[in-house]
Amino acid sequence: MCIRDSNISVVVPLYNEAESLPELYAWIRRVMLAHHFSYEIIFVNDGSTDKSWEEIEELTHSDNNVHGIKFRRNYGKSPALFCGFRAARGEVVITMDADLQDSPDEIPELYRMIVEDGYDLVSGYKQKRYDPLSKTIPTKLFNATARKVSGIKNLHDFNCGLKAYRRDVVKNIEVYGEMHRYIPYLAKNAGFEKIGEKVVHHQARKYGSTKFGGLNRFVNGYLDLLSLWFLNSFGLKPMHVFGFLGTLMFAIGFIACVVVGAIKLFAIINSTPAPLVTDSPYFYIALTMIILGTQLFLAGFIGELVSRNSQRRNDYQIEKEI
Repeated sequence: MCIRDSNISVVVPLYNEAESLPELYAWIRRVMLAHHFSYEIIFVNDGSTDKSWEEIEELTHSDNNVHGIKFRRNYGKSPALFCGFRAARGEVVITMDADLQDSPDEIPELYRMIVEDGYDLVSGYKQKRYDPLSKTIPTKLFNATARKVSGIKNLHDFNCGLKAYRRDVVKNIEVYGEMHRYIPYLAKNAGFEKIGEKVVHHQARKYGSTKFGGLNRFVNGYLDLLSLWFLNSFGLKPMHVFGFLGTLMFAIGFIACVVVGAIKLFAIINSTPAPLVTDSPYFYIALTMIILGTQLFLAGFIGELVSRNSQRRNDYQIEKEI
């Protein structure tokens, strides 16, 4: 039997959101029916310890458009999105959080921007937030850095859970680790550069408490951003960075050694007293730079060998063939 694709797939990653699920489902269904969309809702239960999975099972029994994925333990939001994206069959994929802070009423306009305006990805922008300052201030700093590093200047909220994607986007990016914060950057790196933004309504949390990780999450976010930037810039050409830095440090260290030796030699020729070369701290600094430069160069060489033998070294994004 042929399974017909839906207009919209709604992917909802969740952790301990049993109280909000029935209300969220009813809200999404009401919006879909009002606009005559064919749809599917994919709830990804990320190892919840409450009755979230029981709620999902009840919803799947009452509505064939509802599907559930259950993790054996808590893996995080990125793995949940990855599995949801893999299962999605809709022409447009919508992601939203399960805490009722994202409004399903935004779905029709997000869908229109993808289908009619031709965007590859549309990210929500919660211009007015109802989160505590401990969350909003780090978020502003994080987004400013992400705009600078990614080059996506028109996004104000990279980490907004409410986003819309063309199906091709979610099938051609790999969300792993904690990289869900940088899905627009991942999409851009994969060749999907028409990325837009829509101001969306943000609501105060109705049930439970925030899962925001605080300072630890903020610091990890910056480290992930730097990792993504480095891999995108030098992942296939590690010698360009390690080889350059290694050669530079080796050259500076070698020149410094020559200078230290020349000073000693000049003193001997002129029969003037001079300390031993090994008594000079500059000699050891120069020697250390030579050793570090050699190690960096070797690191680049090993990186090139690993990259050359990678199964994904010739993995390119092909849009069309005729």
